[in-house]
Amino acid sequence: MWHAIGRELARDFQVHVFDLLGYGQSTMRGGQDVSLGVQNRVLAALLGHWGLARPKVLAHDFGGATVLRAHLLNGCDYEKLLLIDPVAIRPWGSPFVQHVLAHETAFAGMPAYIHDALLAAYIRGAIHRPFSDTELDPYLAPWRGPEGQPAFYRQIAQMDLRYTDEVEPRYGDLRCPLQLLWGEEDGWIPPARGETLQAMVPGSQLTLIPKAGHLMQEDAPEAIVAAALRFFS
Repeated sequence: MWHAIGRELARDFQVHVFDLLGYGQSTMRGGQDVSLGVQNRVLAALLGHWGLARPKVLAHDFGGATVLRAHLLNGCDYEKLLLIDPVAIRPWGSPFVQHVLAHETAFAGMPAYIHDALLAAYIRGAIHRPFSDTELDPYLAPWRGPEGQPAFYRQIAQMDLRYTDEVEPRYGDLRCPLQLLWGEEDGWIPPARGETLQAMVPGSQLTLIPKAGHLMQEDAPEAIVAAALRFFS
């Protein structure tokens, strides 16, 4: 997800990139808690491990919810915070997510070829531009196979609005400058959520990015790099 952005920012900054617990190349196992209720605690411990007292933070989707929770619940301080289409304000969770919430076991055990087709359609729904199979494959790889397939439905089954409800009333208490980027074509979390979030945080700024869907890292990586260089410098 960050392959292009991280490489460019590393020309000017020391960049730390990590997978949320239960995502990407991190550990995946049955019965694992990968909810937003644990991700902020992992982040807080990781910042301590790295010795980062006030980092500049760039986060997307559940990463956005994670850094907000770590800031407001775990006392993690940031110099600046740049969020891209974050999960932050209810309601969130697509009709597909709601269906999986009710039928996790059935989805986790479906034939692999059906899962692969569903997974590809799901991820393509986050990207506005045409996206080739070659480009898509790295996004599919972590969620395939005997570990990845159940892990995909496990993380969806643990999506719970209470984790954002817990911090939403406190967004006005952010202790650092906040910049928001939002894809104008985001079909997962509409731009109106960004406008609502921006209004809740005094002094924050919102920039809408044209021709970008929810996965702005693929639709408009240059917009993210440019915004980060301006904001973080």
